[in-house]
Amino acid sequence: MWIQVVKKINWKFIRNEIRDYIGILIGVTITALGLVWLQIPNKIAAGGVSGLAIIIHYILHWPVSWTMLMFNIPLFLACLWVFGPRYGAKTLFGSLLISVMVQFWESVVRLAPLTRDPLLASIFGGVIMGLGVGVAFRYRGNTGGTDLAAQLLHRFTGISVGRSLLLFDGTIIILAGIVFRSVELSLFAIITMFVTSKSLDAVLEGLDYAKAAFIISNHTEEIGRTILNQLERGATGLFGRGLYSNIKKEIILCVISRAEEIKLKEMVHNIDPHAFIIITDVREVLGEGFKEDYKC
Repeated sequence: MWIQVVKKINWKFIRNEIRDYIGILIGVTITALGLVWLQIPNKIAAGGVSGLAIIIHYILHWPVSWTMLMFNIPLFLACLWVFGPRYGAKTLFGSLLISVMVQFWESVVRLAPLTRDPLLASIFGGVIMGLGVGVAFRYRGNTGGTDLAAQLLHRFTGISVGRSLLLFDGTIIILAGIVFRSVELSLFAIITMFVTSKSLDAVLEGLDYAKAAFIISNHTEEIGRTILNQLERGATGLFGRGLYSNIKKEIILCVISRAEEIKLKEMVHNIDPHAFIIITDVREVLGEGFKEDYKC
C-alpha cells in the first residue's frame, strides 16, 4: 500500500515548490539586507510599506520589522478576502519573512551601515533591493506591501495598478521629505526607486538582450538564404500588404544577438540597398540558439 501511495505523490510538484520557497527565502533575505544595510540608516524611504515603516521608525522609534508586519498582515488578509485563494501561501510567506529577516539583520547580526553617503546608499540600496525582489518574483513570491494595496485600490476604484502604485509610493516619498525636512532625501528616494526598477528588470528579463530584425525587400529569398548560411540563424517569412501601394510582400523576421546586428545590416545592404529594415531590442529570447531556461 505504501508503495502505491509513494507512486501517487507528485514529486516534481514537491521539488518545484521547495525550490520556489528557497528562492523566495533568498530573495527576501537580500531585500532585507538592502534595507538594513543602506536604506534605514540613511532615511531613504523609497515608497512601499518599508518606506512607510522607515518614516514611522524615525518618528515613534518603532522597529521597522514590526511596523512592516503590522501593515502587511492586514493587507494580505484583505486581498485574501477580496480576491480569494490566489493570494496563497507564497504571498503570506514573503510578507512574514521580510519582517523576520529585517529583524534578523538588525538585532541578531547587528549589521553596521555600509555607508553614510545618501547618494551611494540610494544607488546601491536600489540595486540590492531590486535584486532581492526580482529573485522573489522569479520564484512566484511576493514581499507584500503597496503591491497589495494597489490591487485593492484598483478593485474598488478602477484606478490602474500602475497608477495606484505611483500614488502610494509618491505619497510616501513626499511624506518622507516633510517628516525629515529634506527635499534631498525625497530625491534620493526617487533615485532608489528608479535603480530598483532597473535592477528588478535585469533579474526578471536578463541582461543579455537580443535584437529582432524585420526586413522588407523584393529579394527576401536571397536575404533569407544568406541569413541561414552566413549567420546560421533561423528566419521566418511573414506576409504583409502595403496599405498605400496595396502590394503584397514577404517580410523576414530574424532574431539575432547584439554582436550580429552590424553584420546583418551589411549583408542585407549588399543584396538590396533599398531594403527597409526595422531593428528593435528583445528583452528575452527562449529557444534554440538562445537561452534554454523556460522557468518563469
